[in-house]
Amino acid sequence: MKDILQEIIANKRIEVERQKEAVALQTLLGLGGERLERPTRSMRASLAASPAGIIAEFKRKSPSKGWLHPDAAVAEVASAYEKAGASACSVLTDSLFFGGSLSDLCRARSRVDLPLLRKDFIIDEYQLYQARVMGADAVLLIAACLTTEKCRVLSELAHVLNMEVLLEIHSEEELDYLNPDIDMLGVNNRNLGTFHTDVENSFRLAEKMCACVETKNYSPLLVSESGISRTETILRLREVGFRGFLIGETFMKTGQPGKTLSAFIGELLC
Repeated sequence: MKDILQEIIANKRIEVERQKEAVALQTLLGLGGERLERPTRSMRASLAASPAGIIAEFKRKSPSKGWLHPDAAVAEVASAYEKAGASACSVLTDSLFFGGSLSDLCRARSRVDLPLLRKDFIIDEYQLYQARVMGADAVLLIAACLTTEKCRVLSELAHVLNMEVLLEIHSEEELDYLNPDIDMLGVNNRNLGTFHTDVENSFRLAEKMCACVETKNYSPLLVSESGISRTETILRLREVGFRGFLIGETFMKTGQPGKTLSAFIGELLC
């Protein structure tokens, strides 16, 4: 079976090098100007304070499902998510596999005050500077894409740039990637090699995550990612320690993602 993640990473390395050649880092920082001085919003605090804790995701397609909402306008969807009660908005910026772009992040920033997460396959420091310039408040780091040392370096730089870090794991072994600069610890219920989804993965790892965190001098907020389509699942996940819930396909496959989110939160909190 083809390993989709390896294909994505191979493409991402080429993409990032081309971006560096097109816009050197110093040029990028110069273009960023006042954006780099913009105060960021805490995604962790927003999730912790919310009775729902929904990270509503904007994505047009995925490798497993194809196009979900090809003509979706990110500014409109992000604004609708905010009005519906999302705690944060995740914006897919990968183009080839997810139909997104850095421009999507910038457009979302121009319309909402929600904390914004840049969701991509981040493998290089350059991508963190891109995220900050384009308006991200937090970035996703995927353990399966990185070494533990690279994860440490990237998470430290993210904090230097005043962005929070959501570390994504899929297995118990990847708990070794935890470091003091991880603000949120997420379980991806989707295997990025096969894109098979099993929400029970969060329940399997919950006890091990809590035990691991107890041994540290820091306590990342726990997030469950992917495969969540029922409010009952969130209630169960809260019982085992999760406080953030990243949901994309459930909303984006509908004609009006914001209204779908509003109904979902209404059912969750009733």
